[in-house]
Amino acid sequence: MTFLYYLFIYLFISPLFNQVGQLRTISHLQLRPAPPSNRPETSSAKTLMDIGTRRIFNEDHDMFRESVRRFWTEEVVPYHKEWEKAGMVSRELWQKAGEQGLLGILTPEEHGGIGGDLLSAAVMWEEQMYSNCSGPGFALHSEICMPYISNYGSKEQIDRFIPQMAAGTCIGAIAMTEPGAGSDLQGVRTYAKKDGDDWILNGNKVFITNGCMADMVIVVTVTNREAKTAAHGISLFLVEKGMPGFQAGKKLEKIGLMAQDTAELFFEDVRLPASALLGQANKGFYYLMNELPQERLLIADMAIASSEFMFEETRNYVTQRKAFGKTIAHLQTVQHKLAELKTEICVGRSFLDNCLQLHAEKRLDSQTASMAKYWASDLQNSVATRCLQLHGGWGYMWEYPIAKAFVDSRIQPIYGGTNEIMKELIARSIVSQK
Repeated sequence: MTFLYYLFIYLFISPLFNQVGQLRTISHLQLRPAPPSNRPETSSAKTLMDIGTRRIFNEDHDMFRESVRRFWTEEVVPYHKEWEKAGMVSRELWQKAGEQGLLGILTPEEHGGIGGDLLSAAVMWEEQMYSNCSGPGFALHSEICMPYISNYGSKEQIDRFIPQMAAGTCIGAIAMTEPGAGSDLQGVRTYAKKDGDDWILNGNKVFITNGCMADMVIVVTVTNREAKTAAHGISLFLVEKGMPGFQAGKKLEKIGLMAQDTAELFFEDVRLPASALLGQANKGFYYLMNELPQERLLIADMAIASSEFMFEETRNYVTQRKAFGKTIAHLQTVQHKLAELKTEICVGRSFLDNCLQLHAEKRLDSQTASMAKYWASDLQNSVATRCLQLHGGWGYMWEYPIAKAFVDSRIQPIYGGTNEIMKELIARSIVSQK
């Protein structure tokens, strides 16, 4: 038995364990696939959400998944409806996630993160979708924002922000999109000009996840309007809550993601010290291109996990719902629809697991990540539509989980770069190879 095994057993049986502080229990997880014969793929598992499946994982990941599933079940699911009414989750939830070592999983331990592997982070993404609770913006905070600081930040920036972000006491956001610039990052108009050693920032951003609650925002900004191309004149700044001239607007009303804090941000003559610049001036677009594949992989994996959840919800429904004197699962048309859904989801899962393994080995390229994001998010919406249809009129009722999963799925082909842009990036790689 490993030390990690006993540590997780201790977590399960001791309610006092959370008081100890941030866990570092997954810092030594390695990619050690068990023999395929010992780990069934989802296509042959009892359910698509079974623990102990998929050859890319090992027993340590299984134990971690049990812990993460328990967190979502006990700390999120019972309170999510009230957070939907409030338009955001509580700060206490962020701190609980930090205490249990669920934030900054991929961030190196020496920087103040957890130091876990990619597959441990994927467990966290997937279990959020299995809980059908879209409110907590943990993935964006941990696997999108924190890597920018860890990979490009100064020692001062790393020491200042990473430990607090891992603890859940500093909530992060990244501000790319503007009212006139979405998927085209070279269309950014927010501008920072030099003033001595400082920078003066002006502009506004929109559709920013964690926008109202954020204590620190990574802001994509033009710093050189005379650059040979727009991409050569973009920089990233760390803008902190409370800085004069920085203000978050009201929470935006969306058709889905009701409990996820989404806001517009305003910057009016915000004076930023030189220490607020992340990395080098005018290198921001390069940093963005390096990090976007992970963001797109994250979206794709969550899309497949959501599809798996919706399938299981629908299977449970049709095996209980009666019509014409028997359950509707006895109808051939329903059985064939379930067969189609499971096949498509399992094919998608196989590709996504391959992408996860490639990224764990630092071999996932931009076009493959774009393929994953576009394919999986399109599939998620197709699955949502068909699963809701199989619920009949009850699927249109908000009290049924499929209704919420349906509206939450609609944003997936839009953020992280629209799927139309994904196809453009894929096409460029095809043409350039000739």
